Amino acid sequence: MKRSRFTEEQIIAILKQQESGVATADVFREHGISSATFYKWKAKFGGLEVSDARRLKALEDENAKLKKMLAEQMLDNTILKDVASRKW
Repeated sequence: MKRSRFTEEQIIAILKQQESGVATADVFREHGISSATFYKWKAKFGGLEVSDARRLKALEDENAKLKKMLAEQMLDNTILKDVASRKW
């Protein structure tokens, strides 16, 4: 997945700039983003503060780690069941 050139803090600042009354088209032009990008950010980060965004990122990272651990455990379990079911 491609990394964004904007951090969560910058994204929230851009959203707050638009909320403060700056024209949406001006925000697009100033930061060099498309309207689709802006509205995607607004759906994800709208109403968040910087601390909330950091916490969200930490939780997403932890969730990814836990999913990976679960997948590895399930694979190990399947392998052990397969070995145990064979007749020697």
